[in-house]
Amino acid sequence: MNVNDSSGLRERKKIATRAALSAAALRLALEHGPDNVRVDDIADAAGVSPRTYNNYFASREQAIVAAITAERALRIGAALRARPADEPLAEAVVEAVVEQYASEPAGQAFMLITSAPALRAEYVNTVNAIEQPLAAAIAARTGSDDDLATKVLAAAVSAATRIAIKHWVRPMPDSDLVVVPPRPLADVLREALAHLMPALRAAL
Repeated sequence: MNVNDSSGLRERKKIATRAALSAAALRLALEHGPDNVRVDDIADAAGVSPRTYNNYFASREQAIVAAITAERALRIGAALRARPADEPLAEAVVEAVVEQYASEPAGQAFMLITSAPALRAEYVNTVNAIEQPLAAAIAARTGSDDDLATKVLAAAVSAATRIAIKHWVRPMPDSDLVVVPPRPLADVLREALAHLMPALRAAL
């Protein structure tokens, strides 16, 4: 086995371990409630030690939410790269983001995410991960070598997306737990991202 094969194997094992931990965390949270899930329980269910768990996640909330949002940041970057070449950047960015967020979370996953303030906060915070893949995809799509510009645009899109999702999962005024989104997430995202359209159309 050469160095590249060995490195690739290690990376695949890391991905598999992370997926196993997040899947176990979600399953246990659905079965017992998120407040009744311990790190030791998640590690044991995934067949690893608590120390190994801590190499991947800093909290149980991170692990639970990761099962729902896994690879979404990379998927957004890939979705933007896959948009039609003649589509304007502004429209391509909006469609790529909406495509990856519009159908999740749903059903039991939505009920779980919105059942606890800590899980809602972690779900919203995962939006930050889209910045780097999105900046790289914008640069690839436009052929721009202006690193600052692409990062600023990606950060703006990330911020608008984060605000939209935080708005969408906010609880009812008289309850910290009951969340009833007034509109589909896709609609909220489009409204938020519409404020960035002039900047995206004028950029690069």
